[in-house]
Amino acid sequence: MVLNSSSMIKVGLTGGIGSGKSTVSRMLKKNGIKVIDADIIARKVFQIYPCITGEIKDTFDVNFFDGNNNLKRKEFGKYLFDSNIRRKKYEHIIIPYIKKEIFKEFYEYEKQNEKICVLDAPTLIENGLHKHMDFLVVVWVDKGTQLKRVMKRDNLNREDSIKRIEAQISLDKKKAMADFVIDNRFSLEKTEKQVENIFDTIYTT
Repeated sequence: MVLNSSSMIKVGLTGGIGSGKSTVSRMLKKNGIKVIDADIIARKVFQIYPCITGEIKDTFDVNFFDGNNNLKRKEFGKYLFDSNIRRKKYEHIIIPYIKKEIFKEFYEYEKQNEKICVLDAPTLIENGLHKHMDFLVVVWVDKGTQLKRVMKRDNLNREDSIKRIEAQISLDKKKAMADFVIDNRFSLEKTEKQVENIFDTIYTT
């Protein structure tokens, strides 16, 4: 926990692909907690900063944009996850824009006098955003459960699923860094109870 000078509590919510972080995020929204979704921002920045498209085209030999200049995300994602070098080049392009918009949204919620705001980001730790949070909440599952969920959810084979999982810091390492851990191996009811307990604790800190 690193409390900052802001009156609004910033909570980082992360996990790993297939851990169920999005499910937890929906629970928070249902309970009226403001959530900044980094995945949504990652799509919005293409409209906010059209220069990103040009940077991607200049960096990669293969064109992954359709006739309307929209990124073919599935094909481009496979291309990136086949190579750590490509993935890091892409992150070098897009992450600064994503961070800029995240901090702008935090600022807007602060102006609205929100007591708490959650940043839902799959690579929150990988990109150093956890350093700006007051609390870090990690949604955790064991490796076997994670692999099964990724294969089923994204209709990927075992090899491609492992590549995507290994592109992130392991859930066990994230768990060790967390202020709070949500064990998401069981029922929705058990997950929801953990979420309620954790945020009750944060609110009363």
